[in-house]
Amino acid sequence: MDDKKVLTIQDISCVGQCSLTVALPIISACGIETCILPSAVLSTHTAGFKNFTCADLTSEIPKIARHWKDENITFDALYTGYLGSAEQIDYVEKLLRPLLKEDGLTIIDPAMADNGKLYPAFDDKFVGEMKRLIKIADITLPNITEACFLTGTPYREEYDEEYIKGLIDGLLVLGAKKVVITGVGYKKGRTGVAVYDGGKYSYYEHEKMEKGCHGTGDVYSSAFVGAFERGNGVYNSAVIAADFTLDCIKYTKNFPTHWYGVKFEPLLNKLGEKIK
Repeated sequence: MDDKKVLTIQDISCVGQCSLTVALPIISACGIETCILPSAVLSTHTAGFKNFTCADLTSEIPKIARHWKDENITFDALYTGYLGSAEQIDYVEKLLRPLLKEDGLTIIDPAMADNGKLYPAFDDKFVGEMKRLIKIADITLPNITEACFLTGTPYREEYDEEYIKGLIDGLLVLGAKKVVITGVGYKKGRTGVAVYDGGKYSYYEHEKMEKGCHGTGDVYSSAFVGAFERGNGVYNSAVIAADFTLDCIKYTKNFPTHWYGVKFEPLLNKLGEKIK
């Protein structure tokens, strides 16, 4: 196996299992060298904790990118998660993407919305900015809500396969080359992922837990990136990531006081076995 090097840019919550505190260990556990660029440092994540602190690191991004360029550092993949501003999106496009190797890939998780609503920090203008990243995405990993905002499609709680294919087609029109939409369920008690790769639509269905956990989107995307960079292909990587995320949620249910994320760490060996 050739050594692979992935750069991921997103925020880091010092306590709370999401963003970089998820991406770094999960992708590393897949056997991939994982380089990080924190877009902000938070004392905790923002869901359920009070009086958290946040240091915006946007101004550091161009300095870091220039240093890497001077050192001739390049990456096999650029994976973006939560980006806090249009300026950060601009830096990803203009400063970080040029650091990819000639055959390097851009993997975009447009982390900005869920359950039919944008996150509080974002508005329609930000959605417009995120479309710029979808345009350059080799692979994009939105949930249904994010796909709706990006394509201008009304959000629906109930839908059919044609609705999901319409979302995928809309993302392809924006410029995405391969698409994985998460949280797609056509039956009660079931969910899954809808995949478009190489002209083919596919769907993988699995059990849906009644209650989710914070940070599962980051767990999914990170597991996908790790699996894909190990040569598993888009559909197989989507399946591996879905199964791993479900296993993590099930395991966490055994720890009622662990409310702020999923206990993925004890299952990293299992992820490695799935990838092999």
